[in-house]
Amino acid sequence: MFTFLLLLIIAGGAVLYIGVLQFEGDGPLEQARTVMVPRGQGTRDIAQLLEREGVIDQSWVFLGGVALSQARGDLKAGEYLFPERASMREVMDILVEGKAILHTVTIPEGYTSAQIVRRLQEDETLVGQIEEIPAEGTLLPETYKFNRGTTRKQMLDRMARAHDRVVAEMWDRRDEDLPIETPEQMIILASIVEKETGRADERPRVAAVFHNRLRQRMRLQSDPTILYGLFGGNAFDEPRTITRSQLDAPNPYSTYQINGLPPTPIGNPGRAALEAVINPAETNELYFVADGTGGHAFAKTLDEHNQNVAKWRAIERERAEGASNGG
Repeated sequence: MFTFLLLLIIAGGAVLYIGVLQFEGDGPLEQARTVMVPRGQGTRDIAQLLEREGVIDQSWVFLGGVALSQARGDLKAGEYLFPERASMREVMDILVEGKAILHTVTIPEGYTSAQIVRRLQEDETLVGQIEEIPAEGTLLPETYKFNRGTTRKQMLDRMARAHDRVVAEMWDRRDEDLPIETPEQMIILASIVEKETGRADERPRVAAVFHNRLRQRMRLQSDPTILYGLFGGNAFDEPRTITRSQLDAPNPYSTYQINGLPPTPIGNPGRAALEAVINPAETNELYFVADGTGGHAFAKTLDEHNQNVAKWRAIERERAEGASNGG
């Protein structure tokens, strides 16, 4: 009887020793592999999945190692990249630590809420439907990281929380002498600045022009506000030319027709545009127009502005003539 027990102990020890070697040794993967571990899977289900995917070669050894490591129930769902020759211990550690693959989605500054929703719907790593387009100017355009299986609504909620934090921080830092009275007005003006220039160095100057016009009770006369009033969240999907009839048509967003700011933002401004609105350039300029180089020519007087407009129209004529001549 004693001899039998001794042999049993020796055999058990040998099995344990071999199991430890297998658990700690190189795995079977000849190259890195991505595996999706679904939610709601038990430890045994995960082990069998890993064996089927070729990440491990003995599911029972993996289960034993997980049990001895007291990690049962700690393996997390997600999309994982297991490296070449990953040992079972390395595989377990990756799952326990939840080192899932992070995907990214970039929302360009100034996107309307409708454009943001479309961007999220196009991303196949996200799941779920968006039932309602968020209000304009309530989301923060940035690059966001997420795990596969994150819902689109969760992404919108993250963008809304990030927006609220940034807006609160910006509003607290504003100069109280600025002609904006509420955080909403700050967002509205920033959304216009965002659409007027894509150049970071111009944003504070453009913001200053609008502040100066508001102080003098001059209409902002911003073309993007006309487009938003006409086409809503789809206004900036493609380049558009404003016609005389569109300019004259009644439009609650047209800052050629209304005093002050439009009723809502015309997009979702980014941090830089918000910063420009609360920290504008120190200038008395009241006008700007495209200069033909991707930037703008600024002016303090209407006469100076008219000269800049004439230059821009001359550039447009030259370009049109060059295009018609095939050059």
